[in-house]
Amino acid sequence: MSLKHLLFLLFFYFSLPNLIIAQEEVSLVSWNIRDFGKTKSAEEIEHISDILKGYDIIAIQEVVAGYGGSQAVARLADELNRKGSKWDCSISYAKKSPKYKTEKYAYLWKTSKIKVIEKASLINELESCVYREPYRIKFEANGNSFTLLNYHSRKHSEQPEIEVSCISDYIINHKDNNIILARDFNLPIFHIVFNTFKENDYKACLNGERTSLKRACKDNDYLNHAIDNIMYDSLKNELIDCGTIDFVQECDQLESMRMLSDHLPVYIKFKSLEK
Repeated sequence: MSLKHLLFLLFFYFSLPNLIIAQEEVSLVSWNIRDFGKTKSAEEIEHISDILKGYDIIAIQEVVAGYGGSQAVARLADELNRKGSKWDCSISYAKKSPKYKTEKYAYLWKTSKIKVIEKASLINELESCVYREPYRIKFEANGNSFTLLNYHSRKHSEQPEIEVSCISDYIINHKDNNIILARDFNLPIFHIVFNTFKENDYKACLNGERTSLKRACKDNDYLNHAIDNIMYDSLKNELIDCGTIDFVQECDQLESMRMLSDHLPVYIKFKSLEK
C-alpha cells in the first residue's frame, strides 16, 4: 500500500464520524424579520437568502399580514431555489388579532432532507390566551420526527409571560410529541415563567445572549435585549450546536443591516431521537 493510499484511508477513517453526524443532524434557524413584506428590496431578499441558505429549516416571525407578506416569502423561496437546493414553504393566514398585532408566520425547508408529515396550522385552541397563535408543523428527517412551533409574543410591556405560561402548558400537555419552540418571546430566558419548561426537561439554545439590535452603536456594542431563543426537549433531541448569526459585525453597518431586521437569527443543529 502506498503512503498516499494509507493517508487517504486514515483521513477517511477519522472523518467518517463527522460525516455521519452531518448527515443525521438537522439545522433550524428562527428569525424575526421585521416587517417582512413588499418593502424588502430584491437586494435585501438576496442578502437574507445568503444568511439562511445553509440551514435545513427556516422559521420566520413578523411576516406582514397582507398580500405583500406572502409575496415576500415566495420571493425568498425563489431566491433560495437559485442557490443550489430545492425549497418549499408554508405561510399562515392572519388571524384577527388586536389592532396593530396581526401578522403571519412562515416556514421554509429543503425538500431533499426534510419531509412534512403534518401540514402547518395555527393552534386555534390557544387563541383565547395569545394575540398570535403559534404556527405548528410536523417534520421528518432521517427517519425521525419532530414538531415545530413558530411563535411571536406580545410586546414586553404587555405581559408576554401570560402567553408564555399558556404555551408552556400546551407543550407539557403534549409532551408525547417532540416539540421544538422557535420564537421571539420578548422575555429573557431567566424569567420565572420559563421554570415550567426547565422542570420538564426543556432547555434553551441561548442562555442570556442578546439578540435584538439597538438603534445606535457605541463602542462597537449594537446588541440590545436577550429575547429570541429556541427551546427543545433535551430527552428527545441531541444538541449538536446552537447560537446566533451576527450579520451586522461592525458599527458602521448597523444602519443598513437594520433594514433587514432589528433581530439576529437564532440557529440550532440537533439530532431528533424520536421515531
